[in-house]
Amino acid sequence: MAFVLALDAGGTKTLMAMANEQGAVTMLRSGPSLDPTSGADWPELFCQMVKPALDQQAVQAAVMGMPFHDELKALSQEQDIVAAQALPCPVLVQNDVRVAFDGAFAGTGGVLVLAGTGSMAWASLNKTGDPHFRIGGWGDSFGDEGSAYWIGRESLALVGRGLDCRNETKTFAHRVLAEMALRPDELIDWVYAQKNRRSAIAAIARITGRLAEAGDKDAQVILGRACDCLVEHANAAARLLGTADAPMRWSYAGGVFENACVLNGVRDRIGSEPHIPVLPPIGGALLRAAQLAGWRADDTFIEGLSMSLNKAFQLL
Repeated sequence: MAFVLALDAGGTKTLMAMANEQGAVTMLRSGPSLDPTSGADWPELFCQMVKPALDQQAVQAAVMGMPFHDELKALSQEQDIVAAQALPCPVLVQNDVRVAFDGAFAGTGGVLVLAGTGSMAWASLNKTGDPHFRIGGWGDSFGDEGSAYWIGRESLALVGRGLDCRNETKTFAHRVLAEMALRPDELIDWVYAQKNRRSAIAAIARITGRLAEAGDKDAQVILGRACDCLVEHANAAARLLGTADAPMRWSYAGGVFENACVLNGVRDRIGSEPHIPVLPPIGGALLRAAQLAGWRADDTFIEGLSMSLNKAFQLL
């Protein structure tokens, strides 16, 4: 039996999956982030992630969704080399947002807004020869607006200003610290002791999200600003596609959109309902891998893949 292999490596975690020609997922596992900017050991972690699949099955093709691919030239070349050496089959390394786009629209086109650890929009009408546009994704040093890292960083900044009475956010500050199980004097130590500071700060976005859903006004303001940033990405994408005057066909990906305040806030600002993602990002990578293998990746395959992935996620 033939199989394809896929990887979706984000800023916080990595998913690896395999599927057969019927779209049935035969393996799904989770591992650490393969963010090449967070540590030099990512090639070893990459090989550890794919090894169980190679030990058990013959793989016809693989698609790897990797952070920073096509963004940082030297790292992109290294990612290509590591993947080619690790996998004895045709392999395509793509930006992780591209595989999220492929999953959300499954062959059709539109604007994909991703807000995970980082943020970016990916847009294309997706017909033969149509260009693909990427908006944002400049990294946490001067970009990634609206991402989990951005929300976490803005939350910590507000905590600091509240603790030393520069504004009236002391209640928010103490709520965040309580969720983190920290005293005020422990906060700086906690931040600078983190091995993967980007991922650790991004995790604070979930705390802010919970506080916003519970009615905390300061948390709601931060998420509202995140929505503004993400809609700015989407509007820029529509302009690049030449569809700014038409209702936007948009979809979403990334953990930030699991928060209803964000999903509803972006929807309300755009003014149209989102296209519900057909497949998650790992499904987009599997779909591209099936196409790379020359399989008949039609609607039946996509439907089977969607159902099988839903079952596999429940067991993960």
